[in-house]
Amino acid sequence: MDGEQARSFEIRAVPVPEALGAPDSREFEAMAEVAALVEESVWGHRTFAWGPASLLPRYRDDRYQPMRAFAAWEGDRCVGRVECEWELSDGAETLDLAIGVLPDARRRGIGTALLEAARGLAADLGRDILTGMSDVAAPALEAPGARLEARDGSGSIPASDPGAAFATHHGFRLAQLERMSGQPLAGRAEEFSAASEAAEAAAADDPARYRIVTWVDHAPDHLVEGMAIAQAAMSTDPPAGESTYDVQQWDAARVRATEEQSIASGRTCLFAAAVLDDDVVAGFTELSVPGDSSATFQWSTIVLEPHRGHRLGMRLKLANLVQLHRVAPERTDVYTWNADENEHMLAINVALGYRVLGLSALWQRDDVAGADSAGTGATNGS
Repeated sequence: MDGEQARSFEIRAVPVPEALGAPDSREFEAMAEVAALVEESVWGHRTFAWGPASLLPRYRDDRYQPMRAFAAWEGDRCVGRVECEWELSDGAETLDLAIGVLPDARRRGIGTALLEAARGLAADLGRDILTGMSDVAAPALEAPGARLEARDGSGSIPASDPGAAFATHHGFRLAQLERMSGQPLAGRAEEFSAASEAAEAAAADDPARYRIVTWVDHAPDHLVEGMAIAQAAMSTDPPAGESTYDVQQWDAARVRATEEQSIASGRTCLFAAAVLDDDVVAGFTELSVPGDSSATFQWSTIVLEPHRGHRLGMRLKLANLVQLHRVAPERTDVYTWNADENEHMLAINVALGYRVLGLSALWQRDDVAGADSAGTGATNGS
């Protein structure tokens, strides 16, 4: 199709309301619903989607990682959206996108138009690199035909997958694959407790004397500076494949601001940290417990390089699973994403009972102002 005459849709920025349930929040809530429906089209459920109540505090907080969105409308119906997020730390150069179009509205140029809106924002911000994710559930991984592989890791995805086809058509390259895995929790409280006790007993002879400290939502004051250092390392230490990650600058204020945002989003965050006697944080792990879902999400886990080789990763995860059963015993599953080449962390997850549910592809385009992006289609998730 060519020109405005063939366009049956409109792209416009999504207003960020002060609160939900008001007339001026309709477009924001519709955008969040489209995102959930796109997730459902990939996974068969919307467990991984952020509801509007979880999203709104993120959009209203511009201190460290601002977010903006554009939505596609056919009359009064929202049929697609692109969410844009960027890091404000010095030297940051990427704009991260989550693009999705409803299945019955694809192949009309809506995804292309949303991408163009995001490119315009990138140009306004002076960002040279676009990144984004697409998801492929396990059954769809078996689709016949050509495959796409990342440089590192052993996985691959079908080139015919809607997200992959859209990304490659628009000049993105496959920078990394992540395994999306799930772990059942029901009936395992005693198992995790016994395993954690055994891991702590085995660590008693370690002369380094790392102790495991757990907390809910707010880090103890004496550990905030150490947590800032560990959080900053999350943007530099994990395997990055061929992707560009902006180095994040953290201090105590950002740690506290992130805690505030999670609470405002209705999420309970559980932490376990490995700590030395001088309050040095050697590593930590975080579980996010959303208020609008029965699931739990394994977020950051890191052991800083000088402290590796002490089996801290397993100790941290076990301690936090014990804490999860104590704080939120009704939770049924934990979900996590790991770089396909991160063999050490994947081995820990397999030992804990995680199984692969799909792959997430990280796409990158380095010439935002470059080649024309004409075409049609839409990514299939975020």
